[in-house]
Amino acid sequence: MEGKQTKSGLNPAGFSGKVDDKDVQMYILTNNKGAEATIINYGAKIVSLNVPDKDGKLTDVVLGHNNLEEYLGSEEPYFGAVCGRTGNRIAKGKFTLDGISYQLVINNGPNNLHGGIKGFNAVVWDAKRIDSQTLELTYLSKDGEEGFPGNLNVKITYKLTDDNSLDIDYEATTDKATIINLTNHSYFNLSGEGDPSVNDHVLVMHASQFLPTDDTAIPYGAPELVKGTPFDFTAPHAIGERIEDDFEQLHFGKGYDHTMVLDKADNDLALAIECYSPKTGIKMDIHTTEPGVQIYTGNWMSGNFEGKHGHRYPARAAVCFETQHFPDSINKPQYPSVVLRPGKIFRSRTTHKFSVK
Repeated sequence: MEGKQTKSGLNPAGFSGKVDDKDVQMYILTNNKGAEATIINYGAKIVSLNVPDKDGKLTDVVLGHNNLEEYLGSEEPYFGAVCGRTGNRIAKGKFTLDGISYQLVINNGPNNLHGGIKGFNAVVWDAKRIDSQTLELTYLSKDGEEGFPGNLNVKITYKLTDDNSLDIDYEATTDKATIINLTNHSYFNLSGEGDPSVNDHVLVMHASQFLPTDDTAIPYGAPELVKGTPFDFTAPHAIGERIEDDFEQLHFGKGYDHTMVLDKADNDLALAIECYSPKTGIKMDIHTTEPGVQIYTGNWMSGNFEGKHGHRYPARAAVCFETQHFPDSINKPQYPSVVLRPGKIFRSRTTHKFSVK
């Protein structure tokens, strides 16, 4: 446990406890600009992220909970979490790898979502503080866990840099061929968590194609051009500007819940997302090595429960930008591969740079 209170007004003591007989606690990262990120090793979750607004006032830009107990019982189990082994969906939970068929648990309609019933969002990671700005989290996902093959050793490094960027580095190795697709599922509101809507956020996505899906959110396969659709954010648009358009893909997801195919070379760290709140002037630029980003506009949030400081989170009170490989990639050989083999190292990097305009 560290300190008496975080800059977002949370009590670190409330995040200390035991889950699966392992110790959980909050880790606080600070930089020389006064920004602060807090992370718990349960689910590798980002609990708060305080960055300065246009007036220099620190603003917490991620949704979350007040204590560990609320996270354990949350309606939104992915707040701030790392999703794995495979973020997003696998159709019918089925895949074949090297001639062996695997059946994963079905936990989202007819599909497997975010690694299953107890994905990486719901396990306790081993934490090692590197310095005041850096936290390293490691987890061994054992062969057969949630139905996946291979002992998978995963390392995640969170770093809050002095230029107000929260950087996430992922690394993994396996002793048997397996599949992996890691992402962070933070729910952002750049007007401050507790603000009721991200509809006014101005968004640019460096993606000229997206993946249309069936009504269970599984991509058909071939990408389609965003031009002439509500998915065209190649020039700036407010998130809410076209979200209610009469467009089949928006009906399926009750809003945006789709993978954007990024205009970038494989594995290059490139600018993917630019998002800005006119209320606070806070701008977030996301760079990633991943080929895609799932935009999710919190369409299924209910406002039924209280989040941090008694705030309620109704639908569209946040936007997620989950940098990742494409959903159901293992069943679509034309997509970038999610297979990891022994002797190879999975590496991925996503950075969230905050500034004001």
